[in-house]
Amino acid sequence: MSNLVIVESPAKAKTIKKYLGGDFEVLASNGHVRDLPSNKMNIDVENNFEPYYEVIKGKETVVKTLKKEAKKCDKVYLATDPDREGEAISWHLAYILGLDLDDQNRVTFNEITKSGVKEGMSAPRKIDMSLVDAQQARRIVDRILGYKLSPFLWRKVRKGLSAGRVQSVATRLIVDREKEIRAFKTEEYWTIDAELLAKKSKKAFASKLHSYKGKKLEVKDEKQAQKILKEINGADYTVAEVKKSVRKKSPSPPFTTSTMQQEASKKLGFQARRTMRAAQELYEGVDVEGMGAVGLITYMRTDSLRISAEAISEAAKFIESAYGKEYLPPATRVFKSKKSAQDAHEAIRPSTPSLTPEKVKSSLTTDQYKLYRLIWERFMACQMANALLDAVSVKISAGDYMFTSSGYTVKFDGFTRLYEMVREEGDEDAGALPAMEEGDVLTLKSVTPNQHFTQPPPRYTEASLIKTLEESGVGRPSTYASTITTITSRNYVERDGKALKPTVLGEVITKLLEEQFEKIVDTDFTAQMEEHLDEIEEGKTEWLKILDNFYNGFIETLATAEKNMEGTRVKVPDEETDVVCDLCGKQMVVKIGRFGKFLACSGFPECRNTKKIVQETGGLCPVCNKKMLLKKSKNGKSFYGCEGYPDCNFLTWDKPMPDVCPKCGATLFKKAGRGGKTHCLKENCGYIKEQV
Repeated sequence: MSNLVIVESPAKAKTIKKYLGGDFEVLASNGHVRDLPSNKMNIDVENNFEPYYEVIKGKETVVKTLKKEAKKCDKVYLATDPDREGEAISWHLAYILGLDLDDQNRVTFNEITKSGVKEGMSAPRKIDMSLVDAQQARRIVDRILGYKLSPFLWRKVRKGLSAGRVQSVATRLIVDREKEIRAFKTEEYWTIDAELLAKKSKKAFASKLHSYKGKKLEVKDEKQAQKILKEINGADYTVAEVKKSVRKKSPSPPFTTSTMQQEASKKLGFQARRTMRAAQELYEGVDVEGMGAVGLITYMRTDSLRISAEAISEAAKFIESAYGKEYLPPATRVFKSKKSAQDAHEAIRPSTPSLTPEKVKSSLTTDQYKLYRLIWERFMACQMANALLDAVSVKISAGDYMFTSSGYTVKFDGFTRLYEMVREEGDEDAGALPAMEEGDVLTLKSVTPNQHFTQPPPRYTEASLIKTLEESGVGRPSTYASTITTITSRNYVERDGKALKPTVLGEVITKLLEEQFEKIVDTDFTAQMEEHLDEIEEGKTEWLKILDNFYNGFIETLATAEKNMEGTRVKVPDEETDVVCDLCGKQMVVKIGRFGKFLACSGFPECRNTKKIVQETGGLCPVCNKKMLLKKSKNGKSFYGCEGYPDCNFLTWDKPMPDVCPKCGATLFKKAGRGGKTHCLKENCGYIKEQV
């Protein structure tokens, strides 16, 4: 008997073939094989939203091969990814290959390991049409929006623009945050900080002024600060209260798709797209030395915190043998998923917990290794004991004023021996305090008034945007990477370091959508659509009913917008610069073309002068001493080149630093990545800065 198993990727096919043996042929569809053609909407809204699908251009050979192999085999199994998109791919494959939709030929793998593949193959089922309908509903809604709303933007703003169900909300969040930042009014405030010395202690500790006569004190200006300093001048600093406690610090849950993207952004500096690419490779299978092809993690698109009993047991065995029994929690840790979680798959975890990152490092790419290590450590830590901290808080009186200090020492490191969460902005370090008792008189080393100003809310980063989208119920974690890619590639949003900020174009489009299509950029409306899609998936709602309700409301809004803006065209303001045109002396402005931003003369069309946008780095070329400029390669990667090009063709991937070489005085450069060495690139110098 011969069997054909169809998966999505060649890497996954190779791994699964290893476990199934000679009776099975395993082929890859390379993703979707059938979709809506892009030349028009291809949705018959008058006939129950009937979609017109056809084989994707370029996939004809793949389809021909699959048909040929399917005819030769006694049984065809559809083993695409275990989610909506994977279910839809299986449904399209069944149609193309002429398979019976009532046949139990659909198999799914939560992990690509021997046991995972065996478990999946032992439980074939019918294609789940509720999952397929949910995917079709999402695809049709997005297609209607794209093919009805985008042309409206072309007519009213300019060609090439697009709007989308999730991308428009994500852009609005970033625009709204920018408005908050602009509207923010900075307020002055002061802190009064003392450096104190306890008995028998040689090291001073810090203490902050907290209250006056039992009431919390806010110091608003220098005058008030100086008044307080006069009043406490000469006062005895006496320990009024010492509170000691043992604080428990519990580990975070294992990763979901969203939390993995957030933590990879914070800890590794990965964009969501990069994280998902590496995760997909780890799931589908990697050639591990001595083991062959093996899937290293469970399925990476999940909102569940569930962990299998086998994985928990295997983790416990490893923790006990590697760290000792005291690092196991008193009871097995179980994490509750959110109420909205679909819980279709386990949390993201290593498929084989005993397979440490170091064991597979030589077989992985740098990205694969970094992400696998993050996933492995997070999972192992979630099954370890709490960390215990000896916490101390001290109140110190100075006349009618009260200062406070807090600190802790680690009593038992627990899970932190393996994994520490990234510190959030605003977290304060609290080291150990010296031994103190109530009534102790402390020695004042210094007391200093410090001026501060309130700060506006920070711009979104990828991590904080993903967190907000998930908390708001907008989109699904598996779509966040593509959403962020879309809004940046469309020039609605741009990166400023790790921060995301709106472009002028992004602000114009968002304002227009808010005025004419309020629901499209409304967080609650978009989240409600996600709930409807979930209800379709669960078989609770008819998908055509959801489409009908959406379409009727949208078409009515579109007609109103057309009427409101009849004869109107919105101008996108040019972004002014202080660069002067070489030809006519007018100011140059920023324009966006096919290859990104460039400078153009504001005197267009009389003056057609254009320039590339260059960004100075502050460093100097080690060859000719001219300025070093930040440049972009064709694929968008940053590099650094000499201002004197083409006369001087020096370029490097290493970043120019503000420091100069102590040996020759030239600019120092730092290699990319954490821990990258800082060195001198001047010929025959060879200086390398020692790592601290």
